Amino acid sequence: MTGVGVVLVAVYGILALAATGRSTVQILTDFSEAPVAYALSALAAVVYIVATVALLAPGTVWYRVAWITISFELIFVLTVGTLSIVDADLFPRNTVWSYFGLGYLLVPVVLPVLGMLWLSRHRPPAGGGRL
Repeated sequence: MTGVGVVLVAVYGILALAATGRSTVQILTDFSEAPVAYALSALAAVVYIVATVALLAPGTVWYRVAWITISFELIFVLTVGTLSIVDADLFPRNTVWSYFGLGYLLVPVVLPVLGMLWLSRHRPPAGGGRL
């Protein structure tokens, strides 16, 4: 992996660390204030971790895992982003995906699109089904 792929993985890794740290602090300090929002932040952390690993790992199985996690990420950032605008009361505290990731400079809404573009141009060779 070179060039844009390295940057993509690096940004996913940074977002994985940021989301993990944020959700850990939120859950440990005041989970009862916004359990749905904080659980969504934890879910985002898991998605970013799996996506990072899947982008790094070779083979068609990991390629599929990358597609699944990045698609899931896009669906959730669009859903949570829209809901946080339409009905802010649903999320009394922000999640990683609130307002389309505004707290993270909108990286959460742009990253899955870039990830999908990159994946579409870097399909692994046939028969590379290694985990």
